[in-house]
Amino acid sequence: MLACPCSAFNLRATAAPANPDISDPEPEPKVRKLKGSPQFNRWYRARALRSGHKLERPSHGTGALEVNPSAQRTSETLSLEPTSTANDSDREVEVTDSGKPIYMVSDGTGWTAEHSVNAALGQFEHCLVDRGCPVNTHLFSGIDDVERLMEIIKQAAKEGALLVYTLADPSMAESAKQACKLWGIPSTDILGPITEAIAAHLGVSPSGLPRGAAGRNIPLSDEYFRRIEAVEFTIKQDDGALPQNLSKADIVLTGVSRTGKTPLSIYLAQKGYKVANVPIVKGVALPKGLFEVDPEKVFGLTINPLVLQTIRKARAKSLGFGDNARSNYSEMAYVKEELEFARKVFAQNPTWPVIEVTGKAIEETAAVILRLYHD
Repeated sequence: MLACPCSAFNLRATAAPANPDISDPEPEPKVRKLKGSPQFNRWYRARALRSGHKLERPSHGTGALEVNPSAQRTSETLSLEPTSTANDSDREVEVTDSGKPIYMVSDGTGWTAEHSVNAALGQFEHCLVDRGCPVNTHLFSGIDDVERLMEIIKQAAKEGALLVYTLADPSMAESAKQACKLWGIPSTDILGPITEAIAAHLGVSPSGLPRGAAGRNIPLSDEYFRRIEAVEFTIKQDDGALPQNLSKADIVLTGVSRTGKTPLSIYLAQKGYKVANVPIVKGVALPKGLFEVDPEKVFGLTINPLVLQTIRKARAKSLGFGDNARSNYSEMAYVKEELEFARKVFAQNPTWPVIEVTGKAIEETAAVILRLYHD
């Protein structure tokens, strides 16, 4: 096991003896206070405001940060000095969160951590759906130095969060492990155990470099260029563009507006599939080429009308349409009519699989499509 950098563990906490009947022969050490990062505090405050959570300012007489007692597995305490700034928005804030937080930390893009957590959360849909055990996930990517890592772990201690991390650098991973142990934070190292297992199996030491790091050479294979070509094709075919090229697509998606055709297309393209998507609009004729391609390549998407209306209202608002703007795009009557129109199109083409996307992540829908496509 590699020793963690000294800079990471000059951060000390006051720990009470494990057995209260045994007195410590040495005088109790002073609590070493940790300076908060103004930039991190601003980020944390902005995130809370975006989430609609209540902010409670600390009193001006103290800048102490109390660790959530429910998250502690020891009697350790953590203190934080108030930042030396005149701007009160830079001070630490308390956030009242309705869900249990999960922090995902990565020295790369965070893709592995995020997808691992999402896959695991899929096992708890029985309580997540009815809000019996709500969670809030927060991704921190590109964390490549110990100081930033410690800021995040301090905040995780404050919120009583679970920390999940993928850190390729063994010293960074060890720093995270020891800091979480010191402050009583539950944590999981996703990358470390599998990396160690593969290293033992191959008899080769890992590089310790995160994906995409400078100095890490990734060979440009035929697979890489195939994926680039697929992404370029898919972007050009978005939203019914260039219908004459539908026959060149590996997969064709069709459905009413806001059923997730574009993000699903891009996701599949990144896996190397050339994807075209064709919108179904009530009163607008579908391109002739859609009915001429191999029907086993075409997949219909449908969605619950209430969910679709909510998505469309949010979309209209993001485009600047006020509540007074008259448009049938997000009106329930029109939404139902358009879904019924799409249903009739699907019924006239029974070979097309129709996939219900309500409540499904893009990855889940993609998995269904690829399984049907290859079968």
